[in-house]
Amino acid sequence: MAAITIVIVSHSKQLALGVRELAAQMVQGQVSIAVAAGIEDSENPLGTDPIQVYEAIASVFSDDGVLVLMDLGSALLSAEMAIEFLPEAQQQKVYLCEAPLVEGAIAAVVAAAAGGDIHQVMAEARGALLAKATQLGLVSSPLSAITPITTNIESPTREIQLIVSNRLGLHSRPAAQFVATAARFKSQILVGNLTRNTQLVRGDSINQVTTLGVRQGHELLITATGSDADVALEALQALFANNFGEDRVALNSPPAFQYEVTPTTHGELSGIAASPGVAIAPVVHYQPTHIIVMQHHVEDVEAEWQRLQTAIHTAQQEIQAVFSQASLQIGDTEAAIFDAQLLFLEDPVLLEAAKERILEHHINAEAVWQAVVDEVIASYHILEDSYLQERVDDVVDVGQRVLRLLSGNAPANLNLQEPAILVATDLTPSDTAGLDPTKVLGICTTSGSATSHSAIIARTLGIPAVLGVDAQVLHLADGTLMALDGESGRAWVEPESHILDLLAAKQSAWQAAQQEAQATAHQPAITRDGKQISIFANIGSINDVQVAVASGAEGVGLLRTEFLYLDRTSAPTEEEQLAVYQAIAQVLDNRPLIIRTLDVGGDKPLPYLRVGFPEANPFLGWRGIRFCLDHLDLFKTQLRAILRASIGHQIKIMLPMIATVTEVRAAKVILAEVQAELNQAGIAFDAAMKVGIMIEVPSAVAIADQLAKEVDFFSIGTNDLSQYVMASDRTNPRVANLVDALHPAVLRMVQQTVQAAHTAGISVGLCGELAADTFATPILLGLGLDELSVNPQSIPGVKQAIARLSIVASEAIVASALQQDSATHVRELISTEIGQNRI
Repeated sequence: MAAITIVIVSHSKQLALGVRELAAQMVQGQVSIAVAAGIEDSENPLGTDPIQVYEAIASVFSDDGVLVLMDLGSALLSAEMAIEFLPEAQQQKVYLCEAPLVEGAIAAVVAAAAGGDIHQVMAEARGALLAKATQLGLVSSPLSAITPITTNIESPTREIQLIVSNRLGLHSRPAAQFVATAARFKSQILVGNLTRNTQLVRGDSINQVTTLGVRQGHELLITATGSDADVALEALQALFANNFGEDRVALNSPPAFQYEVTPTTHGELSGIAASPGVAIAPVVHYQPTHIIVMQHHVEDVEAEWQRLQTAIHTAQQEIQAVFSQASLQIGDTEAAIFDAQLLFLEDPVLLEAAKERILEHHINAEAVWQAVVDEVIASYHILEDSYLQERVDDVVDVGQRVLRLLSGNAPANLNLQEPAILVATDLTPSDTAGLDPTKVLGICTTSGSATSHSAIIARTLGIPAVLGVDAQVLHLADGTLMALDGESGRAWVEPESHILDLLAAKQSAWQAAQQEAQATAHQPAITRDGKQISIFANIGSINDVQVAVASGAEGVGLLRTEFLYLDRTSAPTEEEQLAVYQAIAQVLDNRPLIIRTLDVGGDKPLPYLRVGFPEANPFLGWRGIRFCLDHLDLFKTQLRAILRASIGHQIKIMLPMIATVTEVRAAKVILAEVQAELNQAGIAFDAAMKVGIMIEVPSAVAIADQLAKEVDFFSIGTNDLSQYVMASDRTNPRVANLVDALHPAVLRMVQQTVQAAHTAGISVGLCGELAADTFATPILLGLGLDELSVNPQSIPGVKQAIARLSIVASEAIVASALQQDSATHVRELISTEIGQNRI
């Protein structure tokens, strides 16, 4: 299989990193992508640097070919100059491609991951917006009609039927994952909603998948025709088995409101409670530019089609920038809303319809775009499901963005000089994501709902919001004093003094509660009866550690070092690793840093270290410590980097996938060899650095007493331990329901591990997903764990949960839980105890 690599050259580093992230997600990191973007100038960071481009090409160079994608102007010149720095033999392997940056990168990585050669990959990139464009006859057919994909007529059709179990069904984020996964395969993927008796639609169309109206409990029929049909269906099955990543994620649902201020009074407006909190400030109206579209005849249809493609390409770049900023401000989970907008702009059905109307009917791009978007909007409006009807806001948002670019209008700009309450007819998700909570103190609109994406973003930003009030609010003069209570869903125009007093008191109480929550995050996690539990963070990058510290992490309980080894064509050098470990330790400022050695192989292969044979059971295969003990150069390089970084920092080493005492001793021998080499070279390191192991296979639990004599600490990985204990592949939908860390069998394994560790006098933590589930916190406390390591965003909630519990009550729950016969009964037990306020 060819190993084509990609280089992205852009004036904007933020844009390039966003494109790389989006493209990498499409192929799960199977293709190496390097970035050369921006310049080192804090006042004007936009630009390109030929040396940076040269270094990027060199870092991912492949004899199979390097594809270089560029954005504008000097990016091309920089790329051309960079090639001249390469040896002549390598120059012949580098190809500059004029394809659009975002969609070109996505198409290129998909083709490269599928094993295409450099010319096939270039062709896919160049045709990213034209794929299957001539196959739709839309004049007499609705937009939702199926467009066949040419496949081998001899290829069999496979099909599966799946039940949707995630709470909100295939809303935009899961639909985006479905489409992205389907697009990775050569086979034609079709999907239909059996529950609603819909026709089959194309699995690579974000709009067609979304408008199937799929909710929790609905049954879907998915068919695949082509050479990789079985693999494609397995990949889609895995998405459903994992609930599209929402199985343990509490969706940001509308808050439960409990307070009333006063009966209806003068100047009061009633609306929908969408985001809690109180705001008192002058109003400022927000009115985005309304674009009036006129249809007219065009002669040069190719130029008109190109004009629309250019506008779409620019819109994608803008949305990617919004996504990048939103990820920092509201987190990746909520920012994923904009993933669906990007997929909307890549929807082949939409693009084929637009192209056909321009080329065949000589209609201008604005009118064509408005028409196809209106058809999508209409298809959403006729859905029976109100939640999915509300997703039309995202279609309107992205549709208006492209129209603005086609018409040459500047984006609406909201620069508030003083804090205010924003009054508008409605706000799009993009509008809301761009708001500054220090200037926009509240939102009051005449439309919208508590489950809209704009409302979700407002809650995430902490901006109080009341939606759906009477339209008279639109006639208020700017500067009019308003008060709103996002918890009760009411607003007051020029409120009377007693209303202001009540709301001011409530606002003070609200702010005090928020400040207390933030302060709690940076306080130790101590139970009601005085037991302190260390709360660490699981991280996988330098950026993660900054978020962790800001969220109140007391250290890093798991640094997944795999990110250093992926997305490249060779292993990272000792110096590269040293720089990263030191940078992370520096941010932690002497807080503990537990570095897990490389955990790849088997189910997580490295492309530049080929196993040489397929593994029938990769979860039971050549992975973790087994892999490292067979790649001593790789292992020693990492150990040297970790040891060198340990000076002046509180760094510990953790070994993954330990199954035997022999493996631990072998790893310790290698560690001693590296230490001796460093001593001989006069290189300093922390000779007392602690060594621990992951407990994630049943054999390690069975001999935990022996292992505890060999190491300084344990960390339990419940994700893997659960599937090994239950002998169930968590990616197999037929048995994935058995993989539950709250099953008594798994809990008994955790208890046995904790007891063995404490008997030997060593600490034991837990770094699986279970640690972040506050519903399970009483169980974990009752089992006697010393540390919990969770994703950074979960730290405040976990600390607050611990502060509400006692060890004595938690131990009583565990005693009962261990006697239950299923995870379901354990959950019922916890719910009963919570409901009766016993914990």
